[in-house]
Amino acid sequence: MTFAVFLLLLFMAVPISLVLALTALWYINASGNTVLFDSYPQQLFSAIESYGLLAIPLFMLAGELMNEGGLTSRLINVARIMVGGFKGGLAYINLVANMMMAAIMGSAASQIAIMSRAMVPAMEREGYDKSYAAAITAAGGLLSPIIPPSMLFVLFGVLAQVPISEMFIAGIIPGLIMAFLFILTISLMGLVYQYPRGEWPSREQVKEYLLMGLPAGLIPMIIIGGILTGLATPTESAALASLGALLIGKYVYKDLQYSHLFEILKRTAFNSGMVIMLIAAAGVFGWVIVFEKIPQNASVWIAAQTSDPFMFLLMVVGILLLVGMIIDGIAALILVVPILLPIAQAQFGINPYQFGVVVCLTLVLGLLTPPVGAGLFIASSMTGCPPLKIFRALMPFLVATLVTLVLLSWKSELVTLLL
Repeated sequence: MTFAVFLLLLFMAVPISLVLALTALWYINASGNTVLFDSYPQQLFSAIESYGLLAIPLFMLAGELMNEGGLTSRLINVARIMVGGFKGGLAYINLVANMMMAAIMGSAASQIAIMSRAMVPAMEREGYDKSYAAAITAAGGLLSPIIPPSMLFVLFGVLAQVPISEMFIAGIIPGLIMAFLFILTISLMGLVYQYPRGEWPSREQVKEYLLMGLPAGLIPMIIIGGILTGLATPTESAALASLGALLIGKYVYKDLQYSHLFEILKRTAFNSGMVIMLIAAAGVFGWVIVFEKIPQNASVWIAAQTSDPFMFLLMVVGILLLVGMIIDGIAALILVVPILLPIAQAQFGINPYQFGVVVCLTLVLGLLTPPVGAGLFIASSMTGCPPLKIFRALMPFLVATLVTLVLLSWKSELVTLLL
């Protein structure tokens, strides 16, 4: 009955945080354990009582400041120097710029929104099909939860009680593998669609782009460098990145005005508040799941299906693809980690970092798959292209992502090599 209430609220388009919180309340009342009502507020608070979660609003703030301060456009120009002259140059620029933004934003949805505004009109002017341009931009958003920093990695680190900095390091090689497969996909598709040939910047433009792009490039260096060297925690790196984006946008590029700060902070507070509320509600729902011994029952069922770690991870990928289609990635992560991580470690000896990277990447695919597909609708609203047309153009990139997941499930060394 509790599951039926959950599905009913979900398909009534009730916000997912309220779905989780109300379903937990229903369960407590229906089970007769009304004494649990006394623990309900405590469980809500304990789900967000973690220093590591401070990184989430700070990374959001860094992304907002970068976009408002003109840092995004300068990074795109740096990408022009690297790949702009190839056939289909704007497609490669889009992907490389997305990689740079992934090293700053940490949020796939925010990255898709920002890059759709920046890249799709330019690609359309040069003769690219709008749906294809939107698809490349949306696919680039898949790099955000795997190239550090990543909000999903922050949350997984809190849930799995592993160092967030090491989760970030674990995502570097998988992120590069996925970017390589995306580049290969663009190259193969270029043979079919005959992209327009790009133009290399002139020597004067190269000097200008490098000079103007260098300050913007400091932001990912601050984030990744601080974490890799151990000089700063992920939360401290996010705070330094926000400060750097503010100073560069205001005093170097002069695109950012202090009068804009209130709106920037308001958007950051609103967006991060939704995430934190979701984490709190999902924490309560996860408490109900543990109380009902669902992890133990799931463990028995999975053990009866396979004893092979690779097959187990493929089963997890299949299950989470379905889950991610209807539930927000953050909520799904909070629900599945307490159930599946103990099974992965105790019964199959799977490294928690390998498990975390596979789970986070699988769940973010839900952003780009119907029926919910928030990323599809973000790209559609920013470009005016129908979501289904974007989804059809996205298919080769989704296949490349699945290939990445199979590789990461097969060889744990691809995740743990740098640890």
